[in-house]
Amino acid sequence: MSLRVLTGITTSGTPHLGNYVGAIRPAIVASQSPDSDCFFFMADYHALIKCDDPARIERSRLEIAATWLAAGLDPERVTFYRQSDVPEVTELNWLLTCVTAKGQMNRAHAYKASTDINEAAGEDADAGITMGLFCYPILMAADILLFNPHKVPVGRDQIQHIEMTRDVAARFNHLFGQGSDLFVLPEAHIEEHVATLPGLDGRKMSKSYDNTIPLFEGGAKALKDAIAKIVTNSLLPGEPKDPDNSHLVTLFEAFASSEETAQFKTELRAGLGWGDAKKRLLDLLERDIAPMRKRYEALIAHPEQIEALLQTGAAKARATAAPLLKKVRESLGLRPMQALAAPAAKTEKKAALPLFKQFRLDDGLFYFNFSASDGRVLLQSQGFSQGREAGLWIAKLKNEGVAALESNTPIALGEGVALSDVADALMVLLAD
Repeated sequence: MSLRVLTGITTSGTPHLGNYVGAIRPAIVASQSPDSDCFFFMADYHALIKCDDPARIERSRLEIAATWLAAGLDPERVTFYRQSDVPEVTELNWLLTCVTAKGQMNRAHAYKASTDINEAAGEDADAGITMGLFCYPILMAADILLFNPHKVPVGRDQIQHIEMTRDVAARFNHLFGQGSDLFVLPEAHIEEHVATLPGLDGRKMSKSYDNTIPLFEGGAKALKDAIAKIVTNSLLPGEPKDPDNSHLVTLFEAFASSEETAQFKTELRAGLGWGDAKKRLLDLLERDIAPMRKRYEALIAHPEQIEALLQTGAAKARATAAPLLKKVRESLGLRPMQALAAPAAKTEKKAALPLFKQFRLDDGLFYFNFSASDGRVLLQSQGFSQGREAGLWIAKLKNEGVAALESNTPIALGEGVALSDVADALMVLLAD
């Protein structure tokens, strides 16, 4: 079975060198694995939350699509599409909205950050906040769950959104799954080894800091001019330099082989001048970027070719999304009209059974407990960082019984509870 991976790219800006190294290049490499089933989409609905300039949205969609294709994304191997070309996304967004608690959205980092800024300025907490910003995590959940990926590569600042997606999916499965899971609970994938490039001033490369190095924008001249602006110290040619404390070296290392990096560091220690070092960096970058830039310029000159590829990608995406959405609609009662079955005869109410209950507290951790049929708490877990860990312990208890309660387990017996009480309750539960 192939591993399904989904990645979204917000279309609100022009890609720079940091975007390429931190997101585009590793995603394209991952897509080339024979065991992967990759979905890459341009999140143009999300861009509307951040940008109210239609011309910029339009330009960014073209530039980002051309960048990914020029960098080597193969639309034959992956499903590459535009969010706004898949109407199933917005339908699922509404269906999920109807089962998502407002309190959960109140805790979203982006919303809380905006209200904190407003309150610090003496404004109403919700001043200037749109429902797009408030409901952003639900749209992101729809983007993900519509294709049931196993992994979603994200930065650390996006982990909460994946946890919210898992919560929404689990709630929907519980309410409407009728014993089966309509949605896969995706895992956030943090690529620790992927470089975070420094910008011209040494801080993280970001448009917010105005310190970016262009990838294709402005051509070879813009790249050369940006590299000339990289901040270095005042050491002169001939004076030894410390390569381990130079962000110019970090940029070099992101594109060089280990042998090339070692040679570059040796020459800096021997006194290589910063001007020559920048020339070396430019030559290295041009080795990789120049061929991509040529493809990028050809694509930009023929947007109709990009449009055709995206429409093909949208058709592939919809072929995957439509069957799942049909199941989701039917699970909610949105079905074709047909004769209703007669109400089933009332049966005698079954006796209560012992119960595992999994939940999340305000500390952000996941817990579970095990209660007897009379409601008495038999077991109480410690907090876990992921809901999956709690689920694994529940499965272990069901499979192994009280043998799972060895020393140093993150589970405590309830007050006045003996192991035999737990064993008896597990037997009753598993015998049902």
